[in-house]
Amino acid sequence: MCGIAGCLSLEGRPVDEDVVRRMIGIVRHRGPDGAGIHADGNAALGHARLSIIDLGGGAQPMSNEDGSLWVTFNGEIFNYVELRQLLLDRGHRFATSSDTEVILHLYEEEGEDCVHRFNGQWAFAIWDQKRRSLFLSRDRLGVRPLFYTVTPTGEFLFASEVKSLFVHPEVERGVDLRGLDQVFTFWTTVPPATVFKGVSELPPGHSLTVRDGQVRAKRYWRLDFSSAAAPVSEADCADRLLELLLDATRLRLRSDVPVGAYLSGGLDSSLVTALIRRYSDAKLKTFSVGFQDPEFDETRFQKEVIEFLHTEHHEIRCTYEDIAQAFPQVVWHAEKPILRTAPAPLFYLSRLAHEHGCKVVLSGEGSDELLGGYDIYKEAKIRSFWAARPESRLRPLLLRRLYPYLQTLQSQSPAYLRAFFQVRPGDLSSPYFSHLPRWDLTSKLKLFFSREVKAELASYDCYQDLESSIPEGFGKWDLFSRAQFLESSCLLPGYILSSQGDRMAMAHSVEVRFPFLDHRVVEFSATIPPRLKMKALDEKHVLKRAAGTLIPASVKNRHKQPYRAPDARSFLAPGRADEGALELLSEKRLREDGLFEPTAVRGLVEKAEKGLAIGMKDNMALVGILSTQLLAQLFLRAFPNGRSAAR
Repeated sequence: MCGIAGCLSLEGRPVDEDVVRRMIGIVRHRGPDGAGIHADGNAALGHARLSIIDLGGGAQPMSNEDGSLWVTFNGEIFNYVELRQLLLDRGHRFATSSDTEVILHLYEEEGEDCVHRFNGQWAFAIWDQKRRSLFLSRDRLGVRPLFYTVTPTGEFLFASEVKSLFVHPEVERGVDLRGLDQVFTFWTTVPPATVFKGVSELPPGHSLTVRDGQVRAKRYWRLDFSSAAAPVSEADCADRLLELLLDATRLRLRSDVPVGAYLSGGLDSSLVTALIRRYSDAKLKTFSVGFQDPEFDETRFQKEVIEFLHTEHHEIRCTYEDIAQAFPQVVWHAEKPILRTAPAPLFYLSRLAHEHGCKVVLSGEGSDELLGGYDIYKEAKIRSFWAARPESRLRPLLLRRLYPYLQTLQSQSPAYLRAFFQVRPGDLSSPYFSHLPRWDLTSKLKLFFSREVKAELASYDCYQDLESSIPEGFGKWDLFSRAQFLESSCLLPGYILSSQGDRMAMAHSVEVRFPFLDHRVVEFSATIPPRLKMKALDEKHVLKRAAGTLIPASVKNRHKQPYRAPDARSFLAPGRADEGALELLSEKRLREDGLFEPTAVRGLVEKAEKGLAIGMKDNMALVGILSTQLLAQLFLRAFPNGRSAAR
């Protein structure tokens, strides 16, 4: 995995090579093993390298034989061996054994359609010297990030991280309030929007071409649940799923450096670890997070898997103070507000992997979204069942089956649960039925916005921006499939694979690979009928069958416990207060930044200091406000160079 950046003058003027060098310099955490620049008049490409494949010959930017094409590439093409042979058979000659060179030759052969052949996770840019055009692409699921902007003087800039764009002296830095509103609704922005003015994110499954002064983005792939059909049998479905996961894992073990695995103690990461063991007799290094607070700790299940699979295990124990200490670095790397502290322990986890010599780790992310693992799917199923007979007293009792790990919710009265998970008139007809309770709860955090911010957002409806990313006919899909699409296309790339994934791993130069996000696994999973993904309220039913005896039965059959970390209490609690957090949440700082109402925030802080901020809304509010204030501090106030704009 690497960091990429580049500049193209839309006016045909020479670009400043030194600017691109500085754009790469600020993201050397993504690629500490080498750096390179290629300049060609009005275009320049930059690259920071994390050496994983062809350690001696894969330096970038890389060109084809005659120097007419140049590429800077972040990611991996896992089927590069097969594609290389295909290209050799067609007469192409290779100077390296890297997957990077495969991209160049396949682009020569098939042009922009080459992306359809890739099995991988990528963000790359190809400079076509003859056509004087720039071609950018991002992988199907959005594993690897890619951002761009256009300066006032007509320079098109792109980079793996927003901070690289801000190095350019003409790029102003300011908060885009619409992007902020999206985060405080959906937990993430809706591409191409970001939380920074003038900065766009290339959406997953999209490519972009810059030619003759024009910037054009187009979709080349979309997740589609509309064709779900029953396989021959449940057994055949499980067998096919396991077959695809085995091959996806095999491909993701291709590396010239050691490969490890993240192990949470849940079904997904345990199965991935077991599949790795099928291909290697070497001692596998695994890494996990444990918590001081037993509410979040899964160490017992991790130990069961370690003993069952005989891995060389390493773990970190995360305290409240650890989370507070890492949080500024977490926000620096995440580059957006976050509503939970969950990325912080993963920041430490990637450091642990790095310290033990692992540049590459495999992870089980993606399974919950695609195979029905989240409680939000159960919630939607129960709410729909209840809505069919809203007068029923028995049906709402099923709500107690939800979120057994949230004791504060479990202790609430039936009346509270009915009100919290209510189905209002018109909700069932909404295409977003499954997510309305979550988004409604998150939207309440906007009550903390300052009067000025509320006024500017008064006529803005973030749902309209979401609708532009929804496929035609979405409203006719079954309820379960709609919920899966929203999780997979919104939360997965925008938060799970970003703030908890790429950004925290690459902070310590670690590449994470995801067998469940192999596009063949994804596309097959989309055809599995919902009744096999969630049988009654048994989540990931077909995956459990596929796992068989590969993992301990106790781990396979345990109730899904989503990964979480302590939130508000990490910063503010009786007898403990993080001074940095208090400064950022002070009335003086809040008035200066102008994003949140000081009086409302003061009340929230006082509740937390007294140990009263125990609800989901209060936790999200404090973390969301604090992370936004940190974002303003790091990117608007104290950025190393460049121009800062008013909010």
